[in-house]
Amino acid sequence: MDTKIFRHGEIAQAAAAIKRGELVAFPTETVYGLGADATNEKAVKNVYLAKGRPSDNPLIVHVNSIAMVEKYAAEIPDNARKLMDAFWPGSLTIILKIKKGALSKTVTGGLKTVAFRYPDCQPTLDLIEEAGVPMVGPSANTSGKPSPTTAQHVYHDLHGKISGIVDNGPTRVGVESTVLDMSTDHPVILRPGAVTKKDIEKVIGSIDLNHHKVGKNETPKAPGMKYKHYAPKAQVYIVDEDTDWDKVVEWIRQQPFDVGMMAEEKVLQQEVLPMNAIQFSLGKNVQDASARLFDGLRQFDDQPNVKAIVTQAFPAHDLGGAYMNRLNKSAGGMHFDSNAVK
Repeated sequence: MDTKIFRHGEIAQAAAAIKRGELVAFPTETVYGLGADATNEKAVKNVYLAKGRPSDNPLIVHVNSIAMVEKYAAEIPDNARKLMDAFWPGSLTIILKIKKGALSKTVTGGLKTVAFRYPDCQPTLDLIEEAGVPMVGPSANTSGKPSPTTAQHVYHDLHGKISGIVDNGPTRVGVESTVLDMSTDHPVILRPGAVTKKDIEKVIGSIDLNHHKVGKNETPKAPGMKYKHYAPKAQVYIVDEDTDWDKVVEWIRQQPFDVGMMAEEKVLQQEVLPMNAIQFSLGKNVQDASARLFDGLRQFDDQPNVKAIVTQAFPAHDLGGAYMNRLNKSAGGMHFDSNAVK
């Protein structure tokens, strides 16, 4: 199968592929998603196959209006509508109870809820409008690998497996949307993103953060809760805020292999780096770092001589909370310690 790159002005062609039951990757402000008609069970099953994704991992349904949500949701609580008014289109996914039989168990993972998102990306809103259906849209990558933030990342993982990719350049945010469960008595964030707990509480009052560990035989209510995510081949180590980067550089110098070094420009510029330190700039702040994190991990994944990646931590509040959530998953919780890392 040839995988076509759809450019501006070719949305109708991409929508025609969706209507035929084919898979088309699409851009959002967060990461690229792997699109299929959410009402076509066979097409949705092919999403799992293309990604190598576990079938109990539910999919987010992308819409281009609240009216589209109303066709499938059993109810939209008042607080959910307030959040839609405040943050849609945008990086907030809302889990709601759905009408019986409205969407297949292939979409919901067998749950009685589904996650809805209205992305802030006009080409994708046009694609949904032209196709006339909501689209499932997990990240358009091989399952478990760093999420794609460019069309080239998608092509790397999925060319020959999907019909096409709508190319809209690099994504702006770089980490997936906040997932908020509104199907329970008290709302809870299941996955942090650019829309923060503080942002949400300004609109609807107190909410919770999820601390539940999903069991082996339990179906997660949102992506990223159960399975390994965002991991390149090389081991990632988190460099904590209070770590002396001179010690990190000295450790790199002693290694018999190349080490990826992901840090802010001010860190990279102040260090005299050894030949085996392969640098990747995370920019000037946490906003830049969030947008660049997955790109850096993917670049090192294509360099077989890189056997370890040291990556700068940021304070885990606001957007930094989403950044650190992804970095922790990528690293498997491993932190840099020059005495312990081998």
